[in-house]
Amino acid sequence: MEYSIFRLLNRVRSDLSISAAVAGLIAVAVGFAGPVLLIFQAAKIANLSNANLSSWIWAISVASGLTAIFLSIRFKAPVITAWSTPGVVLLISGWKAYAYSDAIGAFVFSGVIITVFGVSGLFSSFMKRIPYSIITAMLAGILLEFGVDVFVSLKQLPMLAVPMIVCYLVSKRWFPRYSVVTSLLIGIFISYNLKILNFGGINVSLVHPIFTRPTFSLKAIIGLGIPLCIVTMASQNATGIGVLRADGYNIPVDPLITTTGIASILFAPFGAHGINLSALIAAICTGKEAHPDPDKRYIAGISAGIFYLLFGIFGATIVSIFTVFPSELIVVITGLALMGSISSSLSSAMKDEAKRDAALITFLVTISGISIAGVGAPFWGLIIGIATNYILEGDLTKIFSPKIMTQLREKCRKVS
Repeated sequence: MEYSIFRLLNRVRSDLSISAAVAGLIAVAVGFAGPVLLIFQAAKIANLSNANLSSWIWAISVASGLTAIFLSIRFKAPVITAWSTPGVVLLISGWKAYAYSDAIGAFVFSGVIITVFGVSGLFSSFMKRIPYSIITAMLAGILLEFGVDVFVSLKQLPMLAVPMIVCYLVSKRWFPRYSVVTSLLIGIFISYNLKILNFGGINVSLVHPIFTRPTFSLKAIIGLGIPLCIVTMASQNATGIGVLRADGYNIPVDPLITTTGIASILFAPFGAHGINLSALIAAICTGKEAHPDPDKRYIAGISAGIFYLLFGIFGATIVSIFTVFPSELIVVITGLALMGSISSSLSSAMKDEAKRDAALITFLVTISGISIAGVGAPFWGLIIGIATNYILEGDLTKIFSPKIMTQLREKCRKVS
């Protein structure tokens, strides 16, 4: 056992790189910069105390950190986990109607269902039936907005955005491994000189996790647990697998889903509403910007996990750190870090000519931003893309009887 740990540490040390470590830091920073603010909003609606709010942030951070480190080491791939952002949006709209302990019970229920999907192999079976081009088209649609926002920021704060973009492009030519790192450093330096960094609002304090015994209410399970499970599986885990596949990481799906499901169950009593595979911040760690060698990008996953743990120790107060940086800096560095993933996703989506139409429709639906029944555009892009592909290439006789198909052909001949 000691020998195995020693060998593991040696391997990690030999594969360690600044670019991968910084990619992990950027990924976690992006993950905290926006979604955590949604958690504050949900906590306010649910009338949670500051102690319960801090415990919630501690739980999702520590759970994400432990699972990211474990899975990245186990599969030697940058497996990034996170909490369900669509799940938080769901809580904002519906949590107020349920007691806190009932909500905790609904979180546990959702975690159990996700674990069953992982253990049984149902999720893996589902993913194998989805064409690769459709998955990457969905991913490209998700990431596109972040790439566009880089150039939108030119209008909002050009004195910061322009130097960061130029620095990224120059670095991309001469030392591409550090293009994102140098752009981030330039951004911080310029922000400091522009006096738009505000260090006065930082307050540091440790978290004291609060255990809440879950109670199980049928209303809460139906109103929170089931929708949370569906949103997490459809909008988060499916997309997270797509990110890994897009960058060539064909690791087993079931252990990933099972691990996040178990983590969701264990940390739910402390407030965690659900842990899942990440899509947005995962793309920061799986691309070439993290490391040119795909076999060494797992360091970014370990780095992200470590920063998750460090951030989680300070709970809700960690948000004050991100108020230091201007929002434009976060927007630009996020978009630049995702440039490689956007490019590879679009390329993969359109590579298969036979499935190009289905991939295009998936991409367009995903960027539309539609939300139906509380489920976001990525899920509907996936569903409509699969349906389009089936209409164009599938065996329609399974839907329509031979008699009906014959009648349709005859009518078409008459019309022509």
